[in-house]
Amino acid sequence: MVPAMKHTFLEDQRIERKMDIGSTEKKLLKSNLKMVRNRIKKTNKVAIPSETMKVAVNKVLEGTQLNVVARQFNIDRMTLKRYCRKKRLNPNEAFKPNYNNRQVFTAEDEKSLSSYLLIASKMNYGLSTRSTQLLAYEFALKNNKICPSSWIKNKIAGIDWLQGFMKRQPELSLRTPEATSFTRSTAFNKHTVREFFQNLKTVRNRYKYNPNCIYNVDETGLTTVQKPVKVLAGRGSKQVGRITSAERGTLVTACCASNAIGNSIPPLFIFPRVKFHDYMIKEGPPGCVGFANPSVWMNSEIFIEWIKHFVKYSNCSQESPVLLLLDSHESHISVKGLELAIQHGITMISFPPHCSHKLQPLDRTVFEPLKRFYNSACDN
Repeated sequence: MVPAMKHTFLEDQRIERKMDIGSTEKKLLKSNLKMVRNRIKKTNKVAIPSETMKVAVNKVLEGTQLNVVARQFNIDRMTLKRYCRKKRLNPNEAFKPNYNNRQVFTAEDEKSLSSYLLIASKMNYGLSTRSTQLLAYEFALKNNKICPSSWIKNKIAGIDWLQGFMKRQPELSLRTPEATSFTRSTAFNKHTVREFFQNLKTVRNRYKYNPNCIYNVDETGLTTVQKPVKVLAGRGSKQVGRITSAERGTLVTACCASNAIGNSIPPLFIFPRVKFHDYMIKEGPPGCVGFANPSVWMNSEIFIEWIKHFVKYSNCSQESPVLLLLDSHESHISVKGLELAIQHGITMISFPPHCSHKLQPLDRTVFEPLKRFYNSACDN
């Protein structure tokens, strides 16, 4: 029993050695395992213009040595030889080097795909990488394109195609989107925006406001625990920490206002407390004021106090009126607040509902750098 088993094992090993692939096939297998997107290009055939290749082929067919012509035009010898053979076999065929013979889509097809992706992203329906791969596969099937076998097997375009497509379409970029509700997405439309700017134009023509008399006010949330900035650490570190005052911070609302020439009103802070204490704004910005609200949100009572604070620092009156742009939050449109604004020559125009992410100047230009510098100051 034992010799027979030993013989069988040795025989199996001998058979496996006979069936083993050769060294050339091993090299091909290893090269195929490399990702196409990381392959280093070894030739410059794509950079050779069609007319240059045509002249080189004609010179070879006229009798000049192939190696001499290849060196003269800086063309790969085997590439030039292949085109010469094609020309001899089909002398009447139009000379047209086909450098993109394995590309699934034409340049026009890829441009149309790129345009579709850009339009979808502007409509807040941007496609993810996987959705783009699925779209490319369906697009190829619909237009009877010759697809790689992996596309047909997996029913999706490959990641190699996607990365090559991104390189060929520089107008595309992989971005992290901001969550946008359906209401906000549909509210921002041409009709609504046109109405707002028409109102703005009417008011400006009526009162002839100078830039220093046009203010914008908005609230933003600041946390007592900053988001740490990036730091230098060891490569491959699994976890990198940065000291903060606590793991989770407390949100504080800051109400800021600025005019069209860059002057600002001292901010108003709302703390998540039942009662406000003066030490809460100790060493704060000069002229700032503070209030307390358990929900930390702006309400109509605090906004009335902010109007008084605004009148103090803007010096507005019936003789020197100002224009105040603000969102349509319910705390901004109380009857008492509007009466106080009229008494001091403040004309208020509210942005259309759910459009402040596009129209609010402070949201668009000020609050992001404010939070960035705030985090940096806390780190320091």
